[in-house]
Amino acid sequence: MEIFGLNVFNDALMRKSLPKNVYKSLRNTIDKGLALDPSVAEVVANAMKDWAIERGATHFTHWFQPMTGATAEKHDSFISPTADGKVIMEFSGKELIKGEPDASSFPSGGLRNTFEARGYTAWDCTSPAFLKEEGGTVTLCIPTAFWSYTGEALDKKTPLLRSMEALSKQAMRILRLFGNETSTRVITTVGPEQEYFLIDKKFYEKRLDLILTGRTLYGAMPPKGQELEDHYFGSIKERVAAFMKELNTELWKLGILAKTQHNEVAPGQFEIAPIFSSTNIATDHNQLVMDVMKKVAVRHGLVCLLHEKPFAGVNGSGKHNNWSMATDDGQNLLEPGHTPHENAQFLTFLCAVVKAVDDYAELLRVAASNPGNDHRLGANEAPPAIISIFLGDQLSDIFDQLGNGGLKSSKQGGTITVGVTTLPALSKDSTDRNRTSPFAFTGNKFEFRMVPSSLSIAGPNFVLNTIVAEVLDQIADRLEKAIDFEGELQELLREIARKHSRIIFDGNNYAEEWVEEAERRGLPNIKSLVEALPYLISEKSVQLFEKHHILSKVELHSRYEIVLEQYCKHINIEAQTMIDMAKRQIIPAAVKYVTSLATSVAAVKNASALADTSVQEGILNEASALLASLKQKLNHLEAATAQAKAMDDLYEKSVFYRDGVFKAMNDLRPDADKLETIVDAELWPMPTYAQMLFML
Repeated sequence: MEIFGLNVFNDALMRKSLPKNVYKSLRNTIDKGLALDPSVAEVVANAMKDWAIERGATHFTHWFQPMTGATAEKHDSFISPTADGKVIMEFSGKELIKGEPDASSFPSGGLRNTFEARGYTAWDCTSPAFLKEEGGTVTLCIPTAFWSYTGEALDKKTPLLRSMEALSKQAMRILRLFGNETSTRVITTVGPEQEYFLIDKKFYEKRLDLILTGRTLYGAMPPKGQELEDHYFGSIKERVAAFMKELNTELWKLGILAKTQHNEVAPGQFEIAPIFSSTNIATDHNQLVMDVMKKVAVRHGLVCLLHEKPFAGVNGSGKHNNWSMATDDGQNLLEPGHTPHENAQFLTFLCAVVKAVDDYAELLRVAASNPGNDHRLGANEAPPAIISIFLGDQLSDIFDQLGNGGLKSSKQGGTITVGVTTLPALSKDSTDRNRTSPFAFTGNKFEFRMVPSSLSIAGPNFVLNTIVAEVLDQIADRLEKAIDFEGELQELLREIARKHSRIIFDGNNYAEEWVEEAERRGLPNIKSLVEALPYLISEKSVQLFEKHHILSKVELHSRYEIVLEQYCKHINIEAQTMIDMAKRQIIPAAVKYVTSLATSVAAVKNASALADTSVQEGILNEASALLASLKQKLNHLEAATAQAKAMDDLYEKSVFYRDGVFKAMNDLRPDADKLETIVDAELWPMPTYAQMLFML
């Protein structure tokens, strides 16, 4: 309790340090979206500065989220010169509100030329400022949005903030139709569950692939993987528990509601989950979670891996995005209640989400795409690439009733007893969970389970907010014109249930039969980032985002260019790393081993013509054959990489990286992994899977 929010300029601190009129004005900006008074900013800046200096800060930074996927910050000190050759500590309202980083050095997708450097960061007062303690220094961090000189969004926060306003506007129209006159705003909330791996730092430092790409490009499966299912929810090792303890302390100081921690399915894999908060703050907090995890891990001699698939053959990592909508006076709009079939308002919002996901499934698939997730989606650890919705027994039954013309009942869960008198009877939920579904209703929220572990949640959530806002807009337009509201509402919900039932699937998403069934239903099966990305700039998407003032056509095309370019660079780095490791580590180690075998065979035969050298010769022949095959495939990868780099058209290049370079990488790896199982362990140049996954 003493440390929670210690490093946050939160509401309690603002109430204490700001004059009442200034505090009230700032709260009106935060809570009601009113314009910020510049004079208020001046007072707030001074209070922030005094607090930060008291805590040991000497610098401040505008903390923003460019299209790199990471966060960015430029530090400026509080010092200002005085006439007598000394300094005073100052921080103005202008410095709080506006910063000016170099826009040309961040990805812009052609929005900015190299010589056009000016960009702006603008204070996002809806997300509280905080202090970062690093290396004995303290820095005041001010969350900001990032724009180009010409006004286009160059970051992930701006479209998120716009989408939150768009959804609130349309949701309030629905609430007013249902007679709600007290709520003034609808807030989307998110609780992102974060999966990650930990490995010993000494192993990480000997793996060039992990250092440069975040995943292992080579590695034979160990004798034991996750097949015994003994790591999931298992006892947490002392070293990991110590890491988690410090991690929680650092996150709580930043006001991050870290709640749950446990071992995940794969060895060396773990999860941390927060209590939900507003989407904007949850996004900022998740960026901080990833940053703090990496730094705390190093202090414990560990390295935190956030790649979606750092180890082939075991489960990868995702980020389950638990999303809901709530009014500013505390009503969860996705709370079904005990009799959801009688809750018309809930059913309206539920049907809006179902229709939005069906109408814009391709966009949601884009939002869950990055190079690492191409390895993860569809395996027995993550949802498939087909977007579908799990509603569960109760709501699926209600949805069927809606489509068939009338609502009569809601299935109830009842109780569970296990026949042991000392154990209590437990209330049973009205529906089971489905861990294979990409978009599952889980009681009073939807869990978007496709999101990659290393990705900012800003993208998935601004897409989700926008598509739901669009459907709510459609519903409100129709209901506001209705003469018979109740009758029109019933007809509208019936139409949605009938037309969009194809997106509802409560079965096993891993089954081959589902792939065939989804195709019959007309659901898209988009298997890679490269295949998904063109949907971002389709006419349908441009119309959607421009209508709700989220992103312009130019801004959408810039993001399309940025993501494609990053994809090509990412695969190229992986390919070049594979080549380097093969040439400088794997082949030399294998040659040494083959040479030692050949020397052994010659020495034994020289000592005794009758000696049996079949074992040495067998291994020698096998290793030599693998070496020859490895070198041939290495040549092919080098040629494919050179061909890709020479291509001009960005989309064609990305397709070739996926189908040509990536395939050559996959062809190369098996020979190297097989050699790992043959070559003397003392000669093998890098830590093995068994060491990295089990030696914590």
